[in-house]
Amino acid sequence: MALATLKEVLDIAEQTGTAIPGFNIDNIEIPEAIITVAEEENCPVIMTIGQGAIAAGGLKHLPDVVRSVARHSSVPVVMHLDHGAGYEQAIACLRAGFTSVMYDGSHHPFAENVNVSRDVVRAAHAVGVSVECELGAISGVEDGISHDNTNLVDLNEVSKFISVVDCDALAIGIGNAHGIYKGTPDIDFGRIRACREMGAPHLVLHGGSGIPEDMIRKAISLGIRKINVATELRLAFMKGLGETASGGDIYKMYDRAKQEVMEVVRAKIRLFQQK
Repeated sequence: MALATLKEVLDIAEQTGTAIPGFNIDNIEIPEAIITVAEEENCPVIMTIGQGAIAAGGLKHLPDVVRSVARHSSVPVVMHLDHGAGYEQAIACLRAGFTSVMYDGSHHPFAENVNVSRDVVRAAHAVGVSVECELGAISGVEDGISHDNTNLVDLNEVSKFISVVDCDALAIGIGNAHGIYKGTPDIDFGRIRACREMGAPHLVLHGGSGIPEDMIRKAISLGIRKINVATELRLAFMKGLGETASGGDIYKMYDRAKQEVMEVVRAKIRLFQQK
């Protein structure tokens, strides 16, 4: 089927009280593993292309992979830019056929975040593409991007932001972090509830790798509709490669790596789709 937009699949999540997984992809094998499980579980998926993948391969190959996967898929597939670096990159992704772009201006002054976010929304909506924005810079390291802060979104800024920026999804800082947590994360569930009560768009939780399952379920019950997973997929892929590397058979290595990724994908989909 044709690629879906982020808004389309998050509307489904809102109607069902579930969350849609946003899986970061870095090669051909990971999207193949994701779609195999997504079809078996009958779950829409968001395939996110992040800054590390773009730095390594530009926008030449992965968008073609996602389009091919979507074309033959029985479930909705979104092609999403993760942590977009600016307006120019968003436009490049629109030209490359993305159906969703994220602009992450959370580490810039609030006024700048608002202004660039509005520009990205205006351009993307003009061609039917969804936009995710972010408030409260998410700590940790992903794709070489590092933020070290308390990561609690300012609710007054949320209120001001959503009054002037018509984004389709909003990532908020609630104590979550990129990468693997060193201890149990301290998630501020009250901020999810408060954002929902003030009429925020679909809420997004970044840093989904390693958050305990009970916390994930509670976040979804309060209104989180998209959860990003990157680190766990990469670790699973590398684990599969390592387990079979001594045999010297590259095809067996890739197959084992895909199997490891599929296990993670299946667990996340079933967790996020629980009602």
